[in-house]
Amino acid sequence: MFDQIRHTLDKVGIAVTSLCAIHCIMLPVLLPVLPLLGLTSVHNHALERIVLLITMVLGFITIFAGFHRYHRKLYPFYSLFLGGFIYWQKDLLGHEYEHYVLIVGAAFVVLAHVLNIRLCNHCHSCESH
Repeated sequence: MFDQIRHTLDKVGIAVTSLCAIHCIMLPVLLPVLPLLGLTSVHNHALERIVLLITMVLGFITIFAGFHRYHRKLYPFYSLFLGGFIYWQKDLLGHEYEHYVLIVGAAFVVLAHVLNIRLCNHCHSCESH
């Protein structure tokens, strides 16, 4: 049961991170059309930061569960925090590079979840837990 919850949370983390990145990347393309659809508050920086923080907390809990119970490897944490840091700094290099920064940050967060899944699935000490 615990393994299924951890595995599901990893998949949710991948999905949320990917959707957030797609939202941020596609927003400039869709922004001119949004008022015609009655949507005006889709680009909210505070909401983006909240979603990122929730994703980071979810990622930490999930990776810590895998770390504590199975693999004892730190590099999924490194990937998660590096991705979150890069994602948080998306505006640092200017608007023209924002999409590239988002892709790199999201890729590191997704990589953290994928590493956690793989490490937990291939753990040689899992039979004892």
